[in-house]
Amino acid sequence: MAAEKPIISLLTDFGTADSYVAQMKAIILQMSRDAQIVDITHDIPPQDIFRAAHVIRDAYPPFPNGTIHVVVVDPGVGSQRRIL
Repeated sequence: MAAEKPIISLLTDFGTADSYVAQMKAIILQMSRDAQIVDITHDIPPQDIFRAAHVIRDAYPPFPNGTIHVVVVDPGVGSQRRIL
């Protein structure tokens, strides 16, 4: 029996006016060409982790077990924090 294609959902505050979402998808596909990528939304208000939490809470239940949910909302963007 062949392995099932991985399902990866994406939820970000990136918006869609630039190439960031496409770059993220390209990296995922480099790692797993068979991945099924599902865009939940990329329109979370900038740095709004509470909105992101509500959206992912509502969105994830119907996904099959084993789905990878990637949520990228960084409340510290533009801050003076140190680079890792």
